[in-house]
Amino acid sequence: MTSAALVRVACAVVATFALAGCGTGGYTSKGSQGSGKQLFVKSCGGCHTLAEAGTAGTIGPNLDNAFSASRDAGMKSSTFTQVVHDQIMFPITTPSTGAPGMPPPDKTLPLCSSVQGSAFCVDDQEQAAADIATYVGAVAGTGAPAQAAGGGTNGKSIFQTAGCANCHTLADAGATGTVGPNLDQAKPPKSLVLDRVTNGKGVMPSFKGTLNPQQIQAVAQYVSSVAGK
Repeated sequence: MTSAALVRVACAVVATFALAGCGTGGYTSKGSQGSGKQLFVKSCGGCHTLAEAGTAGTIGPNLDNAFSASRDAGMKSSTFTQVVHDQIMFPITTPSTGAPGMPPPDKTLPLCSSVQGSAFCVDDQEQAAADIATYVGAVAGTGAPAQAAGGGTNGKSIFQTAGCANCHTLADAGATGTVGPNLDQAKPPKSLVLDRVTNGKGVMPSFKGTLNPQQIQAVAQYVSSVAGK
């Protein structure tokens, strides 16, 4: 592909994120892909689909769709890494298109010095952003198969790692998400949690392709037993 064509593709990638509430900033140093995957699942997977991470969020851009054409056109992973880093650190919180804006890093990667209890947090926002960006830049749009979230059936662990904590508040899990219902206030019965996790509704995706039936049962039992307590 010619240089001009690659520039056009790059602009298209940047436009995808700009329209969805993502900004641009400066150069990022390489991070840790392994750490980035763990952080992505905990902090980003509730809003974004990324097959290799086994996440199915629908609030923000599908990252596989956003990068696949550019990757096929020959664009390097380092470019994707930069775009993702910039969207994390310099997001557009209120896009003119009316699409949901991306929260600032103090929300997506809160510092442990400002967080109480067991809620998700990081010690270094810049390093965490670099780690996530390195991971996403390496795997987004590669056609990697979905990876189900572990084989464990600990409901609390599943809630914290499958993306639930990014969108919901649940005191027992240390979760303070505000995208979806506050589960401590809603106190949903197990039957309702089972239905929502299995089938999704509104902006909440279905997790039946990400979690196995035993894991869905476990997280539903967990939420219904601790919500509001």
